[in-house]
Amino acid sequence: MGGDKKEKKATYKTVTVRTIDGTTIHGKVNVSSKERASEFFASKDELFVVLVDVAYSDHRDKTLFINKNHIVWVEPED
Repeated sequence: MGGDKKEKKATYKTVTVRTIDGTTIHGKVNVSSKERASEFFASKDELFVVLVDVAYSDHRDKTLFINKNHIVWVEPED
């Protein structure tokens, strides 16, 4: 029974996100191993993106849920 499920391993990409209010956020987003960060952000499947290990303003090591409609641009780190 328990052996039928495939475990999905988290694949994190480091990104910088700029929001419509001008906030710049650095963090990591979990994308599947077959997706590029650009495909994840362009996807209409989810309205929110979850960023972990976030740094912005005076905040560090936070988790943020950001509405994709409030994102101006995303820059993935290589």
